Formats: sequence, C-alpha cells, structure tokens
Amino acid sequence: MVGKSHLNRSRKGRVGLKKIVLLPHGTAGDVLPYIWLGRRLLEHGHAVTMVWVESFREAAEHAGLTYIALRDDGFADLMASPSIWKPGAGMRLGYEFAGRCTAKYVAAVEEDIALRGPPDLLVAPLVTFAARLLREKLGVPFVSSSIHPFPFVSAYEVPGGLPAVRLLRMLPLPLRRLILFRAAPYDRFALPGVRQCCIEHGVKPPRSLRREWYHSPDGVLALFPYWYAAPQPDWPANTFQWDFPLEDMADATPLTPELQNFLEAGDKPVVFTLGTGNVHVRAFFEAAAKVTARLGCRAVFVTREPQQTGTSPPETFVTAYAPFSRLLPHASAFVHHGGTGTTAMCLAAGLPQLITPLTFDQPDNAERVVRLGAGLSMNVDRFTEENAAPVLQRCLQDASIRRCAQTCAERLRSRRPVADLVAWLESRMHHKRPSDS
Repeated sequence: MVGKSHLNRSRKGRVGLKKIVLLPHGTAGDVLPYIWLGRRLLEHGHAVTMVWVESFREAAEHAGLTYIALRDDGFADLMASPSIWKPGAGMRLGYEFAGRCTAKYVAAVEEDIALRGPPDLLVAPLVTFAARLLREKLGVPFVSSSIHPFPFVSAYEVPGGLPAVRLLRMLPLPLRRLILFRAAPYDRFALPGVRQCCIEHGVKPPRSLRREWYHSPDGVLALFPYWYAAPQPDWPANTFQWDFPLEDMADATPLTPELQNFLEAGDKPVVFTLGTGNVHVRAFFEAAAKVTARLGCRAVFVTREPQQTGTSPPETFVTAYAPFSRLLPHASAFVHHGGTGTTAMCLAAGLPQLITPLTFDQPDNAERVVRLGAGLSMNVDRFTEENAAPVLQRCLQDASIRRCAQTCAERLRSRRPVADLVAWLESRMHHKRPSDS
C-alpha cells in the first residue's frame, strides 16, 4: 500500500487531486494490469477507485485502491462453463455476459459517486461498455484501454484467433477492411444488454457497438510495447502506447516456503499452467505429467484446481498460485495458455515458452511469440504426450529460442518512464468532447 508520506510528496506542485475510476473485466491476467495502473496513479497523487467482482477486492485494497464489487455478478458461473474456453462459444458467452454486466457496472459507479463524488476520468477495456455509457450520461472523459493488440483488429495485421483468419489474410486490403469493419460480434451478443441499460439511463443507444462505441474518442491506451505489436495505419490516431504492466502482486503473495524448498532441491523445473480462470484442466495436466516423466524433467503445476492434476510424478510440485515474477527465474521453460499477462511475465523472465492457446487473445499472443522467436505454439487439443514431448524438448534445447527470449527480456528492462503514461492520462482529463459525440 502507498504510504501517506509518499502521496504527500507526489502531490506537491500538482493542480489538485483527481479521481480516476478503473473498470477492468476478466480474470487475473486482465485485472492485475489495472491494479498496477492504480498503484502508479496513487503514487502521482490521484484517488483511484476500482470496480469489478468481489474476488479481486483483497488484491486491489492491498494496493491502496478503493474497491466496489458488482452485485450478483455471476462471474464464477461463467468461468464454470466448459464452453467459455471454446472458440466461438466462448466469445458468445463472454460478450453476452459483458452486456449483462453493463447495468451492474453503472450501478456500482453511481454508488461510488454518491459516496465520494464524480470521477474525473474513466479507464476501462472495450468490453466494459458501461464506461462509454457513463461518458455519454455524465460527460466524464473515458480512456478505452487494452493490455493486448487483439482488440485493435487491424486490417494491416489481422490478429490470430479470428474465424477464417488465414483466408482473411489472403484477401486484398480494401476487402479486409470492409469485412473487419462490418464484423460485429459485440452487436449480436452484447448490444441487447447495453441497449436496455442505455434506455434506463436516458442515453441514446448505439446502433452498433463496433462502429459507434468501439475505441473512445477521448483516448486509447495500449499497454504493450511497440516491438510486440507495432502501431498500424488503422489504429486510432489518439492511441498512446506504453509497455506491459508486469503486475503479479508478488509483494502480497511471495513464494511459499514449500515451493521455495522444491525449487532449490534440484534442476530447474518446467512450469505448467492453463490460466487462473480455467477450471477445466484435467486433460492438460494429465498430459503434462506424462510429458515431464518422458523427458525426465521436474515440474511445477500452477492451477486453482489442484485436484484435477491427478497423480503427479514425484518430481512435481502443485500450487494454486505463485507470482510468476518470483517463480519463472527458477524455471527452465514455461508451458501456458497464452494469456497476455502470463505471456508478458514469461518474456520478462527471458524464458522459452510453449503456448497452448484456447480462445480470445491467446492465439494472437501465441503467433506473436513465435514470430519473435521466443517460443513455440501448439493447439491445446493436440497437447498429448506424443505431440507435446518433442516440442517441449525443442524449447528446452534450442539455443536460438533461448537467445530470442533473453532479447525480449532485455527490451522489457528498458521501459518508458511511468511519468509519461500518467501525464498522458492526466491530459485526457481535460479532453473536450466533440459536439457530435
């Protein structure tokens, strides 16, 4: 938590305290970057409120943020669905849920306004449609943000994971532009919930979320470095690109003594995870156990469902959570799902990675890591002992992969000043809305 003396020093010379409301959406990999951002804003003298589900309250409050949880959010039920990690079905469920959450976010922010006054700035991912609704209702500037390049949906660099992506990439640029501009899964699945909430709050509903309410006109924040995803000609002109936040709450959740002892007791292990939000991991970890036994390597399994790991080999440690910034320096390779936060932590550690993507941004992240030469990728459905063992062995033995991974780590050590990011966000607080917005 940020101390009072630090806050007082950072406030000197500032015009005055500003209130910023962060409205993340998703699992830990999606939320922790916003906690990181909240920390930085606190250090620069601003008041920060975060709104999301109850399970992230402890982490946010430990960082010093004011926290308001959505009521009856239904997030645990969403994560319990086996379909949430399936291409197509997962996006449908996710966008429907995001649409339903709109009213809950608005109610939570209005509760915060009643207690602590109106915000000076809203920061949220595109899928938190309530942020744009509140911008229209209250006139508060809104910065739409993304921790990965997938939502930019560039026709110049078509992201991995889209339906028929190979065919799309073969089409002429004008046709790609047209198809990607017209494609609007948000409209089909999320718009009904957003429209109803707009009507209840006296805001004119958008006819299309994709074409009218996508990137915010007040500012767009890209929290990933240019060498990971270079700006494209069809990105919004008001985009500010920074670096990966690299937050894992290591100060609040250090490695347990038992895990630390395991790491020190032998060769560097391979770390396996399929994400903190995934509760359907039995097949993955059963295959991982066979792969490590075949290769004769030690392993650490990270999963919130340890009972699904089955009978693990003797040289395997199972843990519900471990901060990757502390764990990965002790590892030889990392096998994971390709979530952006996990991918970024692995790049920062300079560790070879084998990505087994499922859906959402994960296939795109896998493609980018492979292009960087820092790892390999295979579909999670192909992750079996026979298929995965030789691929993981290459990750462990290929010197070129390790060199490229270490190059990425060196790049991440040369980070831009946080003050530049905060100054840009502060400039958005004074953004004048266009008359036609």
